[in-house]
Amino acid sequence: MNYITGDIAYHTETPSAVSLGKFDGLHRGHRMLLGEVLRQRENGLKSVIFTFTQNPTRILSGLSPQNIITNEERRRMLEAQGIDCLLECPFVPELAHMEPERFVEDFLVGQLKARFIAVGTDFRFGYQRKGDPALLARMGERLGFQVEVVEKLQSHGRDISSSYVREALHEGNIPLTNELLGYRYFVDGEVLHGRRIGRTLGLPTINFQPPQEKLLPPNGVYLTRTIPQDGDEPAYYGITNIGYKPTVGGETRKGVETYLFDFEGSLYGQHLRVEFLEYERVEQKFTSLDALKARILADVDWGKSRLPSAGIDS
Repeated sequence: MNYITGDIAYHTETPSAVSLGKFDGLHRGHRMLLGEVLRQRENGLKSVIFTFTQNPTRILSGLSPQNIITNEERRRMLEAQGIDCLLECPFVPELAHMEPERFVEDFLVGQLKARFIAVGTDFRFGYQRKGDPALLARMGERLGFQVEVVEKLQSHGRDISSSYVREALHEGNIPLTNELLGYRYFVDGEVLHGRRIGRTLGLPTINFQPPQEKLLPPNGVYLTRTIPQDGDEPAYYGITNIGYKPTVGGETRKGVETYLFDFEGSLYGQHLRVEFLEYERVEQKFTSLDALKARILADVDWGKSRLPSAGIDS
């Protein structure tokens, strides 16, 4: 996949099928847009995704820049989907103040050679968000590109959106989060050396710090599935604590700590993906290490009891 980030000066001579949006989470609704542009390969068009390095809506609203998936995770996922080109632009004044007609003529048609454009029903673009699917369709008739407006998917009577995913994740509703995404919510990271408190307790854990731009679920304990990204090791189920480890003195930055069921060995330095399956309880501060160990053992029993309903064979 051709990956261009931090620059809007990208030109292609190959006619393209383009989808535009924030693509935070690459949820099930986004996957429909990807499917539309990928199908245009049959017509000889290159599949192009146009998005931003940072979510412009959250920037303009003064909200946290944290995203459901990081830009690097998004890049890897789009590559796995078979997208030919990811164009990831900064939300700079040049774009923010560009009239929608100029954006279509100069950028989509002039630079990207767009012959097919897929967007959602709520897509807005250009200065003061004056551009919409209707404008695209009118310009398509004049400039020679087709526009496909994709209706929203729904779940539980609501449109599937990144905001809906964020809400479910904020509530710790992992099954709903995973349903909306169409895959298991995950956190990636490299295993670091911790304080070895778990090993002292006879319950060795793996630790890593997620990227600061990654949106995390509430602090607490979860049933998870850990997948080593290096080599051919199998996936392991376990329990994961998100938080600051208050019983052992606390951390200044939120971390991910996982105890793997029936695992012996070392994963230090490896890159892991931790997929979240269910939420159990909030993070707690215990009065002693013995109390902490007893609670972890209870968490392990809970986690193992939940494996059949979590889909252990999937």
